[in-house]
Amino acid sequence: MEKVLLEVKNLKKYFPVRRFLLSKDYVKAVDNVSFEIYRGEVFGVVGESGCGKTTLGRTILLLTKPTAGEIYYDGENILKYDREKLREFRLKAQMIFQDPYSSLNPRYTIFDIIIEGARYHGLDIGDPEEFVISLLKKVGLKEEHLYRYPHEFSGGQKQRIAIARALSMNPEFIVFDEPTSALDVSVQASILNMLKDLQKELGLTGLFISHDLAVVKYMSQRIGVMYVGRIVEIGGSSDLFKVQLHPYTKALFSAIPIPDPKITRSKKKLILKGEPPSPIHLPKGCRFYPRCPYAMPICRYKDPPLLDVEGRKVACWLYR
Repeated sequence: MEKVLLEVKNLKKYFPVRRFLLSKDYVKAVDNVSFEIYRGEVFGVVGESGCGKTTLGRTILLLTKPTAGEIYYDGENILKYDREKLREFRLKAQMIFQDPYSSLNPRYTIFDIIIEGARYHGLDIGDPEEFVISLLKKVGLKEEHLYRYPHEFSGGQKQRIAIARALSMNPEFIVFDEPTSALDVSVQASILNMLKDLQKELGLTGLFISHDLAVVKYMSQRIGVMYVGRIVEIGGSSDLFKVQLHPYTKALFSAIPIPDPKITRSKKKLILKGEPPSPIHLPKGCRFYPRCPYAMPICRYKDPPLLDVEGRKVACWLYR
């Protein structure tokens, strides 16, 4: 059986919002999320903008402190790490951010940007220039780029530099936070192919966050579908694209454009009414029930847990 590298249990991240002088509300960005990622696997997370995907990734790496829950990395609860253990975890787990423009220090050369982490952690890297040049070549850049500044590069090249910086720590686990969403389509393809090759070559485990279903299918072995802070369905990539069980997943996948007029005309779309609820004022029961065409009385007052259904997990009372 494959070994679980990362396990998330009932993870919550609430952001306080002051409403009045003495009262607070909370934005429930991540609310009771549980899943596991196996060693060598890329687990995809998809959902609408604002559903909590990026907050989930940042919370798993402790870039933002969780409100509640447990995060196990290789069997150890990282929330109980002391300063030294957390420093070791930082070497093993890295993040590639969505915006390459803001994630690189404009005052540093590419050499300084990539070498900074290795120097901070005191890694034995041999000759620094050779080390950085080898990383640049891995991501499709050249030795001549070594002492240039970020403003001299295109968006795609900046993202390659950010990837090289993450690889400089020799990580086991990487969170990919929509790494191609800010890039042109042609550049996206080359970056995704490179990431897939690097993942196989280095045996990386990853959490791939995106709102693009086709990209997540290409990069991931399993996919978790997120809706307003909760994961509502988890399944294998190919299985999920063939059959969707949760009503929200069905609506999400029915919106995928197909470049064939005949198929598009015959395809049945599940069009949802209304808007997602506010993450501050969530419905008492299932947070999807106000828009769900299959809602039942129990959905109004009881939130469904993730149930094992047909080899996947679904949070819906239709399958109780």
